[in-house]
Amino acid sequence: MDTLKQRFLAHPERHPGVEWETVEAALSQDAEKRKALEWMEESGGEPDVVLCDGRLQIWDCAKESPAGRRGLCYDEKALAGRKKNPPQGSAVGQAEAAHLRLLTEAEYFYLQTLGEFDTKTSSWIATPPELRTLGGALFCERRYGRVFAFHNGADSYYGVRGWRGGFFI
Repeated sequence: MDTLKQRFLAHPERHPGVEWETVEAALSQDAEKRKALEWMEESGGEPDVVLCDGRLQIWDCAKESPAGRRGLCYDEKALAGRKKNPPQGSAVGQAEAAHLRLLTEAEYFYLQTLGEFDTKTSSWIATPPELRTLGGALFCERRYGRVFAFHNGADSYYGVRGWRGGFFI
């Protein structure tokens, strides 16, 4: 909580008009959210409070995709289907185990208005079911001064692709 408070105070542009006491009170009443916050920090996410569409959330705000969450395919279905050289896990599986969710495309693009993220890495994002049923998954990154959303096979994985997640307060 102390680390979150320091980051909260250092980046007021991420949550304009929000008082720390509001965040502290909400998190102090929810042990599961505090545990998720701790895991985000331990895995390199540098979580912070973000006000998006009028809702307070905790998001990964590390400059690059969290180091402890890279080299994963998209979800458990992709992991199960990857017979040759499977990765250590999946982004969705890891997120669910930590009681988090992947950022949506809209949330990822909003995050990029708050700073420059993923300039050397990329991050899996929540993929709509209609795309996922076709075998694909979405990821995003910032290159050449703009933000891109791409697709890849859900079973693909790269050492520089991780995932960003969060939860509602």
